[in-house]
Amino acid sequence: MKNLIVFILIALGALVYSSVFVIYEGQRGIVIEFGKVKRDSDNKTVIYEPGLAFKMPLIQTVKILDARIQTLDGAADRFVTSEKKDLIVDSYVKWRIKDFETYYLKTSGIKSTAEGLLDRKFSNGLRSEIGSRTIAEIVSGERDELMDKALELVQESAIELGIDVVDVRVKKINLPEEVSSYIYDRMRAERNAVAAEHRSQGKEQAEFIKADIDAKITIMIADAERNSRVLRGEGDAEAAKIYADTYNKNPEFYAFIRSLEAYKQSFKNKGDIMLVKPDSDFFQYMKQSDGK
Repeated sequence: MKNLIVFILIALGALVYSSVFVIYEGQRGIVIEFGKVKRDSDNKTVIYEPGLAFKMPLIQTVKILDARIQTLDGAADRFVTSEKKDLIVDSYVKWRIKDFETYYLKTSGIKSTAEGLLDRKFSNGLRSEIGSRTIAEIVSGERDELMDKALELVQESAIELGIDVVDVRVKKINLPEEVSSYIYDRMRAERNAVAAEHRSQGKEQAEFIKADIDAKITIMIADAERNSRVLRGEGDAEAAKIYADTYNKNPEFYAFIRSLEAYKQSFKNKGDIMLVKPDSDFFQYMKQSDGK
């Protein structure tokens, strides 16, 4: 009897436990009964708000869904413009569940399935909008218009999934790698050509400046040499005048001084040999013994 009571209590506890479920903040719950979503008397889907709720065990199951805003941030994709040029567009979508029953029936409540379907719808809408515009229009002021139109299109198609698309944004627009490499190579070649032209003009200007400076230096050197010759001539003339004045004042003394200077220069090197007649005028002051 005691064992029966214990068994009944355990069964009742398990029944109560399986009848209670908790919905946390940011979540919503729907009840599945006999494979169908539970509805109220007005034939509206019963949505369980955050808190404690009850269900019929074994008959009803609860599917808890995330009601917060989600971010679909997939890989960058390739799109073609109206000019038949490729662009690599990296974008994201902000979405949340609006119709929980439709969302569950279309995706089985699986987030990855919902995002896969939503990504295809968004890509199709964005592809259509980019395909009707040029690159200049896409990257210019019409970019906001492009996003608004893409948002409108994806909102219309996302209703089928029970999803409300809050916002769509393009993070980055790039050219394909092969096109970017070609453009960069062409830009590099153009810049190199401009640089070569500037260097050529610089060399030409440098040669002109150098020639002008060389001409000025040549003129300055010529003027300096002419002035030096004039000064040297004036100095020689002044020296000659001084010598002449001195000689005229005392010719004998001047001749004596010049002879002593000649003796000094002639006999300063002991290894030199001079062959001169003894009665030569060169020794006239050395032959005098009277002290005159």
